[in-house]
Amino acid sequence: MMMHFDLAQTAPAAAPVPCQDASYCQQCDVRARAICGTLEDDERTALNRLGRRVMVQAGQTVMWEGDDATIVANVIEGTLKLSASTGDGREQIVGVVYPSDFIGRPFGRSTPHSVTALTDARLCLFTRGAFDGFARTHPELGHRLLQRTLDDLDRARAWMLLLGRKNAREKIATFLLDMSRRLAGEGAGPLDSFALPLSRQQVADVLGLTIETVSRQMTDMKRAGIIALPNRRTVDILDRDQLACCAEAA
Repeated sequence: MMMHFDLAQTAPAAAPVPCQDASYCQQCDVRARAICGTLEDDERTALNRLGRRVMVQAGQTVMWEGDDATIVANVIEGTLKLSASTGDGREQIVGVVYPSDFIGRPFGRSTPHSVTALTDARLCLFTRGAFDGFARTHPELGHRLLQRTLDDLDRARAWMLLLGRKNAREKIATFLLDMSRRLAGEGAGPLDSFALPLSRQQVADVLGLTIETVSRQMTDMKRAGIIALPNRRTVDILDRDQLACCAEAA
């Protein structure tokens, strides 16, 4: 199996482990929410046999922008960023993926963006050819892929609104609310306390702001009693209604 990891070829923790144990899927924390959640137990077991469990460390790149699309994966644990390069070589973060999200380009020839772990992460990894072949014979998996694609499109359109129309405070408030929901997982209530997987500089890059603006706006919301910032990464939402007002203020 070809894996375009920058460090995984030498890091012992990243060695792939065949998913031969049928109980692995039964114990998976994101089984009901992942793309394979609609499969019957025997179908999930068959897909499981095609995959590998891979541990990646924070900072490792799983897929490189522009490379041949050779792998796809379910995110089981951890947070990763999607990024693209600008013409002058700068990185632009274009998305963040969470547990139960799907990464890679099925039925595609090349990878449109790089995928890099922001935290230590665990993936269920498949060769694209094996996954594509399985999806062609299991329409319910293809339907789930279509649903995920449409959900991603909706998020992309919402992100266009955020970047194009909202001011700095609205952007940051919207980002924090979205992070509290996505880190909690599908079907769970939003988190009132969470650790940001991105640095403040990365948050600034995602939102099209400067790091000074991000820090100032978060400090202002802290002074207003809307959030608490116990350390550089942890955010406690103290007044969710007020944070929502900040996100939607005209």
